[in-house]
Amino acid sequence: MTTPGPGPVDGDRGDRSGVRTALAGLTTRGRSFLAAGVAAGICAYVLGQSDLLRVGLLLAVLPLVCAGVLYRTRYRVAGSRRLSPARVPAGSEARVHLRMENVSRLPTGLLMLQDRVPYVLGPRPRFVLDRVEAGGRREVSYRVRSDLRGRYPLGPLQLRLSDPFGMCELTRSFSTYDTLTVIPRTEPLPPVRLSGEAKGYGEGRQRSLALAGEDDVIPRGYRYGDDLRRVHWRSTARYGELMVRREEQPQRARCTVLLDTRAIAFEGAGPDSAFEWAVSAAASVLVHMLERGFSVRLLTDTGNAVPGEGGDGFAGASQESADAAGLMMDTLAVIDHSDGAGLSRAYDVLRGGSEGLLVAFLGDLDEEQAAVLARMRQRSSGAVAFLLDSAAWVREPTDVPGRSDGNGERLRMLREAGWTALSVPRGASLNELWRQADRERSGLVTASGGEGRA
Repeated sequence: MTTPGPGPVDGDRGDRSGVRTALAGLTTRGRSFLAAGVAAGICAYVLGQSDLLRVGLLLAVLPLVCAGVLYRTRYRVAGSRRLSPARVPAGSEARVHLRMENVSRLPTGLLMLQDRVPYVLGPRPRFVLDRVEAGGRREVSYRVRSDLRGRYPLGPLQLRLSDPFGMCELTRSFSTYDTLTVIPRTEPLPPVRLSGEAKGYGEGRQRSLALAGEDDVIPRGYRYGDDLRRVHWRSTARYGELMVRREEQPQRARCTVLLDTRAIAFEGAGPDSAFEWAVSAAASVLVHMLERGFSVRLLTDTGNAVPGEGGDGFAGASQESADAAGLMMDTLAVIDHSDGAGLSRAYDVLRGGSEGLLVAFLGDLDEEQAAVLARMRQRSSGAVAFLLDSAAWVREPTDVPGRSDGNGERLRMLREAGWTALSVPRGASLNELWRQADRERSGLVTASGGEGRA
């Protein structure tokens, strides 16, 4: 069995152990016939019954002939798989479309189609395809769903061939597979004024006119749609192509989302754990800020960012914003706990200059890490912290006496340092916390260490 183009099939042709492969494909019925034929032959020899010997030969030869014919069968089948969508939020379903095409001039027999999927996506799908005519095609589909984010391989696709008598089954495998990415769930957030007003950062996109004279203009090549009144004729004559003045330079508001991934800062596991809530919340803020036109950067306690991310993060409100969101979602899909003990590496990344708005999702903190966060606040024009008491997410609050007081002490330290700090109770809605953070920064809610409207 072969497949032209994508999805080649790994067959058994040319294998010296082909006989053993064919015999290994005998079904329970085929093995029973073979055993009965051997037993009948032995009895015929002992009892001297030639008629019984003929019956035994028939019983033994039938499954062997079926296995040989099935093993020598040569189908030319092309297979393909399509995911819809290839990136799906946790808890949502994706549909997998399988397409089989008979590219030979002979019809196929009965085909049993099976796709390999990880157990977290559901049971292994199996389909029975009746006779496929020459040049014909069959399409089937199945659904997969996972509550756990991650990257899951689908495939390779397998075809199980069976003879009409059900004596033998052989498996042929395609060599290709696809990957389903289960990203964190995101929650739509309302537009609020959380950004600071320091150092040119603010809400939305800002532009500044170039403070340059006619001789200091930095020209660029003409692009379709540029105003012809901006053509810079001196540069056009110099370079031999149409050049325009670059009179405006975009200056975007920036936002850094800090995600605490320390294993010692979180307890519990599973889709309802505090860590999964923090990952999902970070994904929601990243998508929200990109939609508002911010240059967004994802940062973890290890100091790592998204692969391919520039120094200023990914730019929002552009044609690349969807690709940027996809890259960050792919990173969050596979992010896991780190072995780090502190947030100093993240501070080293931030202390190079002002980072605009800083939004942090934090686990359990000690006094030292709260002091590091206080220094981080000095490197941003606005800072919002969501502090999760992970013990309260795995046990009842009454079962962990004293933990809420420690959490309140960390909140006080962050607020005194200028953070808008909120405690995240178990099962909290990020939408409500987002609004509450805006109200505290706007001075509509009286809070210790609260700031006025940015």
